[in-house]
Amino acid sequence: MQFRVTALTPGGRLNLSLEAAHPDDAAEQARRQGYTVLAVASASNWLSGWPARRYRFPLTLFSRELLALLGSGLALVEALQTLAEKEARGETRKLLEQVLGHLFEGESLSAAIARYPESFPPLYVASVRAAEKTSNLAEALTRYVAYQEQLETLRKKVLSAAIYPILLLVIGGLVALFLLGWVVPRFAAIYEGNLERLPIASRLLMEWGGLLQAHAGLVVLFALTTVVGLVVGLRQPRVRAAISRRIWRLPGIGENLRVFQLTRFYRTVGMLLSGGIPVVSALAMAEGLLHPELRLRLAAAARDIREGKPTSLAMESAGLTTPVALRMLRVGERSGRMGEMMEAIAAFHDEELARAVEWFTRLVEPLLMAVIGLTIGVIVVLLYMPIFELAGSLD
Repeated sequence: MQFRVTALTPGGRLNLSLEAAHPDDAAEQARRQGYTVLAVASASNWLSGWPARRYRFPLTLFSRELLALLGSGLALVEALQTLAEKEARGETRKLLEQVLGHLFEGESLSAAIARYPESFPPLYVASVRAAEKTSNLAEALTRYVAYQEQLETLRKKVLSAAIYPILLLVIGGLVALFLLGWVVPRFAAIYEGNLERLPIASRLLMEWGGLLQAHAGLVVLFALTTVVGLVVGLRQPRVRAAISRRIWRLPGIGENLRVFQLTRFYRTVGMLLSGGIPVVSALAMAEGLLHPELRLRLAAAARDIREGKPTSLAMESAGLTTPVALRMLRVGERSGRMGEMMEAIAAFHDEELARAVEWFTRLVEPLLMAVIGLTIGVIVVLLYMPIFELAGSLD
């Protein structure tokens, strides 16, 4: 696979085109040539807007398997060699072999995997580095796997709640287009020559149907162009940021999004604190999970904590707490179990978010069905209204 590497040299920036199995491999090749890597991107067709297929290292599965092998009594190097030998996917096997190569050169596991940030995120590297100080890698892996499972559970709840409304909108839209583009023109042929005698609503419907039938190619082309434009636009960071800002301002929804982000943030920081990471470092590592506005508030909170202010007070002043979170943070400060308290905060708000998602689903689904049914019903009534009037006049 071809990758574009942006690197820094003594003479300035340099763009390289390298052939590699995955982004980490491309970055490693550039580092071996003496460059400082700034960014790695897949070579893609600029017309399509879709990047080339991106390699994703199965980090959770890798952690599970490594945990099982370590639990069976194998040493770390033996466990990694076993995973590399049994791996069928070439990209994953090559990455594990490269990590093993760094271990044989005397590097620690955290230093070896830190060379491949595309596959091993900073949170994972930090957890492993903290575990190396206490010689308890298995506990760190267990904690990270549990953390990923909790995030995946919450993500699945949100996705499952969104799937049905989206299907309703798509199917309802297709049915309405079918009625307008195929059924309505046939009714218009029946009423041909008498359109001026139809009710104005029915006449407008017939004209719309005729317009869709006469320009079907242009309508399909416009629809496809719109879909492609939306997909490409949503891939642009500026567009996503603008949409995100407007969604956050919506009453009710914005507050739930804030709680959702704080839940992920607290769970991540709690995992890092339980692994032995200092609180300021843990906050810095987890800041990427927050909305840009909340990220600015976190910077202010971290500054207050560095100056000696209690964590609960700093987070409250920055607007990064809920009433429940504030109380539990104070309990964590008194008991010295801040990591556990942050994970408990996340668990509490997980249930709150689950109730909000369930309420949203129960409210939106009937409303969508009512809107779609009403739209289709109005089209059908307008089609048959002239026939009903004709039948009434014959009586």
